[in-house]
Amino acid sequence: MKRILIIVVFLILPINAIDYTKKPEVQKFIKIMHYRYGFKLKTLNRWFKSVRANSYIRRLRQGLYCGNVPCSMLGSWDRYSYHYLKRVGEGVYFMRKFRKTLKRAYRRYGIPPEYITAIIGIESNFGRVRGDYFVFDRLTHLAFDKRGRRADFYKKQLIALLRLSAREKVNPKDIRGSSSGAIGLAQFIPSTYKHYAVDFNRDGKTQMNNVVDAIGSIANYFRKHGWRRNQPVAVRVKYEGLRFDRLPTGYNHKYYRGELKGIKPREKFNYYGKVSLIKLERTYYDELWYGAKNFYVITRYNHSSYYAMVVHQLAQKIKREYERRYGKFK
Repeated sequence: MKRILIIVVFLILPINAIDYTKKPEVQKFIKIMHYRYGFKLKTLNRWFKSVRANSYIRRLRQGLYCGNVPCSMLGSWDRYSYHYLKRVGEGVYFMRKFRKTLKRAYRRYGIPPEYITAIIGIESNFGRVRGDYFVFDRLTHLAFDKRGRRADFYKKQLIALLRLSAREKVNPKDIRGSSSGAIGLAQFIPSTYKHYAVDFNRDGKTQMNNVVDAIGSIANYFRKHGWRRNQPVAVRVKYEGLRFDRLPTGYNHKYYRGELKGIKPREKFNYYGKVSLIKLERTYYDELWYGAKNFYVITRYNHSSYYAMVVHQLAQKIKREYERRYGKFK
């Protein structure tokens, strides 16, 4: 008796995939991407037919300890800054390795190399950590599972991501980034590339994961947001008491220094414009700082006083250690 071999073919889709092509608004989006930007309908339907239900990439996490102390026992600034401010040695190595590129960025844009280095260190840990999400899937969820202005914003980011992936000839389904869709060493959101990313290595491409392009793009971003060459960023000040609540603090509140009675810089501060008061809540007291115009520029990268301050402090630590090892940056 003859044996009959039966071959069964399975269509393998990602585990827990969602078919977004069933949504009318996604079909409308697909047609826009096809007719306006030239994407193939077959390709778009394949991408949207298998959107990961959970776009989060699971990683092993360290315990929430700051040294030998649970971070929860510390002040909010101590918790926020602890892990970032340990990246000094890697920052010095990065500055040394890419000193020619950083020097060129300084000549062209006027941004000190230590601040560009600090941004890359904080945003992507010098390229090692570029996000915990699959960006295409994450943006699809945000764009089509919600309504209102935020959904419209994420649709624009999804359009920008697809156009960016086409220019760079990469599969958008493979791109990893943050929960808001930020990608690459500099963690630009997709729409930011159009306005601020530059082809700094002159290879005809603006690549999200190229170190040289990232350096030039960060410098260009700061310059276009008003960075003032050779002006200070911030200085710590002294005041009476351990906690400060006498005046509103934060980068959006500006003061003439003459108005700030009893508040004085702890070191020389050659700056004569308005300043903001930046309060860092430590475990047993508040640190208070003056923030200058360049401090405000850093907050355009991330709208947080703590973020801008950790960039500033990491940059200054990297600069001091670099000079200790190698002398002035040249």
